[in-house]
Amino acid sequence: MGDVFAALSDPTRRRILELLAQSDKTAGEIADCFPITKASISHHLNVLKAAGLIRDEREGQKIRYRLNTTVFQEMMKWFFTITGEESDHE
Repeated sequence: MGDVFAALSDPTRRRILELLAQSDKTAGEIADCFPITKASISHHLNVLKAAGLIRDEREGQKIRYRLNTTVFQEMMKWFFTITGEESDHE
C-alpha cells in the first residue's frame, strides 16, 4: 500500500486521478490539462500505473488511461478496518 500513498502524495497525480474519474483519457488529453512537459505527464502516469491506481489500454497508436477502482475499494476497506469503522459500501 506504500506505493499507493507515495503516488497520491503528489498534487499533479491527484489531479490526473480527478480527470480520469470524469472519463477515460489518452496521455495527450491529460497533458493538455497541465502546463508541464509530456515527459513529466508520462512519468506521473507510470507512477500511478505502478501503484495500480490506473490501467491502460492500447487503442491503435494511442493509449487510453482509466481508473482502477478496485484499488480504491481496497483502500477504503483497509481504512475502515484500521479505524474500526463499519463500511456501508460492502
